[in-house]
Amino acid sequence: MKKPNNYENTQAQGEFIPVELGGHKLVMKQVSESTSKAGRPMIVVLFDFAPGDRQEGYFTEAFKNDIRPDKKWPNQATQYILIEDEKGDCSRGFKTFITCVEHSNPKFSCWKPDDTFDFAGIKNKLIGGVFGPQMDYYNGRELEKRVLRWFVSTDKVKDAQVPEMSETRAYKNHINGYHPDSMPAGDGFMSIPDGVDEELPFA
Repeated sequence: MKKPNNYENTQAQGEFIPVELGGHKLVMKQVSESTSKAGRPMIVVLFDFAPGDRQEGYFTEAFKNDIRPDKKWPNQATQYILIEDEKGDCSRGFKTFITCVEHSNPKFSCWKPDDTFDFAGIKNKLIGGVFGPQMDYYNGRELEKRVLRWFVSTDKVKDAQVPEMSETRAYKNHINGYHPDSMPAGDGFMSIPDGVDEELPFA
Protein backbone atom coordinates (compact mmCIF):
# COMPACT_ATOMS: atom_id res chain seq x y z
CA MET A 1 0.00 0.00 0.00
CA LYS A 2 1.31 3.47 -0.90
CA LYS A 3 1.11 6.45 1.42
CA PRO A 4 -2.14 8.37 0.76
CA ASN A 5 -2.11 11.80 -0.85
CA ASN A 6 -1.60 14.74 1.54
CA TYR A 7 -0.70 12.34 4.40
CA GLU A 8 1.77 14.74 6.07
CA ASN A 9 -0.73 17.60 6.16
CA THR A 10 -3.75 15.58 7.31
CA GLN A 11 -4.76 16.21 10.92
CA ALA A 12 -5.19 13.06 13.02
CA GLN A 13 -8.42 12.67 14.98
CA GLY A 14 -8.06 14.05 18.45
CA GLU A 15 -5.27 16.47 17.52
CA PHE A 16 -5.93 19.96 18.81
CA ILE A 17 -5.14 23.11 16.84
CA PRO A 18 -5.27 26.15 19.14
CA VAL A 19 -6.75 29.51 18.24
CA GLU A 20 -4.04 31.73 16.75
CA LEU A 21 -3.25 34.78 18.86
CA GLY A 22 -3.90 38.28 17.52
CA GLY A 23 -6.64 39.69 15.32
CA HIS A 24 -9.42 37.63 13.73
CA LYS A 25 -12.45 38.42 11.59
CA LEU A 26 -15.56 37.12 13.34
CA VAL A 27 -19.07 36.39 12.13
CA MET A 28 -21.90 36.55 14.63
CA LYS A 29 -23.95 33.37 14.74
CA GLN A 30 -26.40 34.75 17.27
CA VAL A 31 -26.86 37.64 19.68
CA SER A 32 -29.50 37.16 22.37
CA GLU A 33 -30.76 39.03 25.40
CA SER A 34 -30.21 37.56 28.85
CA THR A 35 -29.80 38.46 32.52
CA SER A 36 -26.69 38.08 34.66
CA LYS A 37 -26.72 36.15 37.95
CA ALA A 38 -26.94 39.53 39.68
CA GLY A 39 -30.07 40.38 37.67
CA ARG A 40 -28.42 42.87 35.31
CA PRO A 41 -29.36 42.95 31.60
CA MET A 42 -26.79 41.56 29.19
CA ILE A 43 -26.39 40.17 25.70
CA VAL A 44 -24.87 36.82 24.82
CA VAL A 45 -22.83 36.81 21.60
CA LEU A 46 -22.07 33.52 19.83
CA PHE A 47 -19.48 33.87 17.06
CA ASP A 48 -17.15 31.98 14.75
CA PHE A 49 -14.18 32.96 12.63
CA ALA A 50 -15.54 34.48 9.43
CA PRO A 51 -14.96 33.50 5.80
CA GLY A 52 -11.56 34.86 4.80
CA ASP A 53 -10.12 34.52 8.31
CA ARG A 54 -7.08 32.25 8.62
CA GLN A 55 -9.10 29.91 10.89
CA GLU A 56 -12.48 30.18 9.16
CA GLY A 57 -15.17 27.97 10.72
CA TYR A 58 -12.95 26.95 13.68
CA PHE A 59 -15.70 26.89 16.31
CA THR A 60 -18.31 25.31 14.02
CA GLU A 61 -15.83 22.48 13.44
CA ALA A 62 -15.15 22.20 17.17
CA PHE A 63 -18.90 21.96 17.79
CA LYS A 64 -19.32 19.28 15.11
CA ASN A 65 -16.46 17.24 16.59
CA ASP A 66 -17.81 17.47 20.16
CA ILE A 67 -18.87 13.92 21.05
CA ARG A 68 -20.65 14.79 24.32
CA PRO A 69 -24.37 13.94 24.19
CA ASP A 70 -25.27 17.44 25.44
CA LYS A 71 -22.75 19.27 23.27
CA LYS A 72 -22.80 23.04 23.42
CA TRP A 73 -21.38 25.97 21.47
CA PRO A 74 -17.76 26.51 22.60
CA ASN A 75 -17.32 28.80 25.59
CA GLN A 76 -14.25 30.26 23.81
CA ALA A 77 -16.63 31.59 21.12
CA THR A 78 -19.20 33.03 23.53
CA GLN A 79 -19.14 36.53 25.02
CA TYR A 80 -21.36 37.83 27.82
CA ILE A 81 -21.62 41.63 27.66
CA LEU A 82 -23.36 43.65 30.36
CA ILE A 83 -25.57 46.33 28.84
CA GLU A 84 -25.53 48.71 31.80
CA ASP A 85 -22.85 49.87 34.22
CA GLU A 86 -23.27 50.09 38.00
CA LYS A 87 -25.16 53.41 37.63
CA GLY A 88 -27.65 52.00 35.13
CA ASP A 89 -26.06 53.82 32.18
CA CYS A 90 -24.83 52.17 28.97
CA SER A 91 -21.68 50.14 29.73
CA ARG A 92 -18.44 50.85 27.86
CA GLY A 93 -18.21 47.18 26.83
CA PHE A 94 -21.65 47.27 25.21
CA LYS A 95 -20.97 50.59 23.44
CA THR A 96 -17.64 49.23 22.16
CA PHE A 97 -19.37 46.13 20.78
CA ILE A 98 -22.06 48.19 19.00
CA THR A 99 -19.51 50.64 17.58
CA CYS A 100 -17.32 47.82 16.24
CA VAL A 101 -20.31 46.07 14.63
CA GLU A 102 -21.50 49.24 12.91
CA HIS A 103 -18.01 50.22 11.69
CA SER A 104 -17.52 46.69 10.32
CA ASN A 105 -20.86 46.62 8.47
CA PRO A 106 -21.46 49.88 6.55
CA LYS A 107 -25.11 50.96 6.35
CA PHE A 108 -26.10 48.57 9.17
CA SER A 109 -27.44 49.94 12.46
CA CYS A 110 -27.83 47.74 15.52
CA TRP A 111 -30.90 49.81 16.37
CA LYS A 112 -34.26 49.64 14.61
CA PRO A 113 -36.16 52.91 13.94
CA ASP A 114 -38.09 52.38 17.22
CA ASP A 115 -34.76 52.24 19.16
CA THR A 116 -35.01 48.50 19.87
CA PHE A 117 -32.03 46.23 19.26
CA ASP A 118 -32.04 44.41 15.91
CA PHE A 119 -31.37 40.86 17.11
CA ALA A 120 -32.43 39.33 13.78
CA GLY A 121 -30.45 41.79 11.65
CA ILE A 122 -27.18 41.37 13.53
CA LYS A 123 -26.99 37.65 12.72
CA ASN A 124 -24.16 36.90 10.25
CA LYS A 125 -22.75 40.43 10.56
CA LEU A 126 -18.98 40.82 10.86
CA ILE A 127 -16.85 42.17 13.68
CA GLY A 128 -13.18 41.97 14.59
CA GLY A 129 -11.76 40.34 17.68
CA VAL A 130 -8.33 40.22 19.30
CA PHE A 131 -7.29 36.99 21.01
CA GLY A 132 -4.65 36.89 23.71
CA PRO A 133 -3.19 34.47 26.26
CA GLN A 134 -4.78 34.15 29.69
CA MET A 135 -3.87 32.19 32.79
CA ASP A 136 -6.79 30.50 34.52
CA TYR A 137 -7.30 28.15 37.45
CA TYR A 138 -10.09 25.65 36.90
CA ASN A 139 -10.91 22.23 38.31
CA GLY A 140 -7.75 22.23 40.43
CA ARG A 141 -5.39 23.01 37.53
CA GLU A 142 -3.51 26.03 36.20
CA LEU A 143 -4.35 26.50 32.51
CA GLU A 144 -3.04 28.79 29.80
CA LYS A 145 -5.94 29.66 27.50
CA ARG A 146 -6.38 31.76 24.37
CA VAL A 147 -9.40 34.01 24.76
CA LEU A 148 -11.13 36.92 23.05
CA ARG A 149 -9.76 39.95 24.88
CA TRP A 150 -11.67 42.69 23.09
CA PHE A 151 -13.67 43.54 20.00
CA VAL A 152 -12.38 45.79 17.21
CA SER A 153 -13.75 46.81 13.83
CA THR A 154 -12.72 44.52 10.98
CA ASP A 155 -10.34 47.11 9.49
CA LYS A 156 -8.22 46.89 12.68
CA VAL A 157 -7.81 43.09 12.58
CA LYS A 158 -4.76 42.93 10.33
CA ASP A 159 -2.61 45.23 12.48
CA ALA A 160 -3.85 44.01 15.88
CA GLN A 161 -1.02 43.25 18.29
CA VAL A 162 -1.10 40.15 20.50
CA PRO A 163 -2.11 41.31 23.99
CA GLU A 164 0.10 40.56 26.98
CA MET A 165 -0.79 37.67 29.28
CA SER A 166 -3.83 38.33 31.46
CA GLU A 167 -5.02 36.44 34.53
CA THR A 168 -8.54 35.45 35.54
CA ARG A 169 -9.84 36.27 39.00
CA ALA A 170 -9.78 32.53 39.79
CA TYR A 171 -6.08 32.36 38.86
CA LYS A 172 -5.20 35.45 40.92
CA ASN A 173 -7.11 34.05 43.88
CA HIS A 174 -5.35 30.68 43.49
CA ILE A 175 -1.91 32.34 43.40
CA ASN A 176 -2.80 34.43 46.47
CA GLY A 177 -4.31 31.49 48.35
CA TYR A 178 -7.94 32.62 48.14
CA HIS A 179 -10.99 30.65 47.03
CA PRO A 180 -11.18 30.80 43.18
CA ASP A 181 -14.70 32.32 43.17
CA SER A 182 -14.21 34.90 45.93
CA MET A 183 -14.64 38.00 43.70
CA PRO A 184 -16.50 38.57 40.40
CA ALA A 185 -14.94 40.39 37.44
CA GLY A 186 -16.27 43.93 36.99
CA ASP A 187 -15.13 45.22 33.60
CA GLY A 188 -18.39 44.98 31.64
CA PHE A 189 -17.47 41.56 30.23
CA MET A 190 -18.50 38.72 32.49
CA SER A 191 -15.91 36.10 33.36
CA ILE A 192 -17.68 32.80 32.76
CA PRO A 193 -16.04 29.51 33.84
CA ASP A 194 -15.14 27.01 31.13
CA GLY A 195 -17.81 24.56 32.22
CA VAL A 196 -20.65 26.99 31.57
CA ASP A 197 -21.07 26.62 27.82
CA GLU A 198 -24.13 27.91 26.02
CA GLU A 199 -26.44 25.67 24.02
CA LEU A 200 -26.21 26.03 20.25
CA PRO A 201 -29.54 27.72 19.43
CA PHE A 202 -28.99 27.97 15.68
CA ALA A 203 -28.43 25.44 12.92
